[in-house]
Amino acid sequence: MAYNIVVIAGSLRKDSFSLKIANALAKLAPSSLKLEVITPAGISFFNQDLEGAPPADWLAFREKLQKSDGVIFVTPEYNRAIPGVLKNAIDVASRPYGKSSFNGKPVGIISNSPGPLGGVSAAKTLQNILPGISGPILQQPEAYLNAVGDAFDAEGNLTKDSLKGVLQAYIDAFAAHVAKHHG
Repeated sequence: MAYNIVVIAGSLRKDSFSLKIANALAKLAPSSLKLEVITPAGISFFNQDLEGAPPADWLAFREKLQKSDGVIFVTPEYNRAIPGVLKNAIDVASRPYGKSSFNGKPVGIISNSPGPLGGVSAAKTLQNILPGISGPILQQPEAYLNAVGDAFDAEGNLTKDSLKGVLQAYIDAFAAHVAKHHG
């Protein structure tokens, strides 16, 4: 039996590095994991006034997460933090209070940037947001992927061997993390 993992690529751009990394991760995943890659596209803005009758897109997103066995965030860094669309998705999924769709789910965080810092501030933002609304966060290995601009070919396939090794080590560690918390 494979654990169902939702991978949230935190960018809306159709050729985003986050989406390419998430898709590469899905290809590298061991047979114990089945990864479904999604983006925050189509999730309407969180507004607490709507909680009594949540929009269908909120309910569908929450249900997808609730049915999963874990979540991996793959985020770019926008202005030293996560993109607003990713924060909105987290806000939608974490409500209503005390009923977060992330509760008890093992979580992974991968940040990325074409620059030298690898989106470390975005990852740290998620590390600040998620405790209290999620399950256990994978602590090691950390994944702050830098210089990702030349890591993919024109079809979006991962071609940078050094990045492939990092992603393989990460997804293998995440598989062990999920098994530990569901075993």
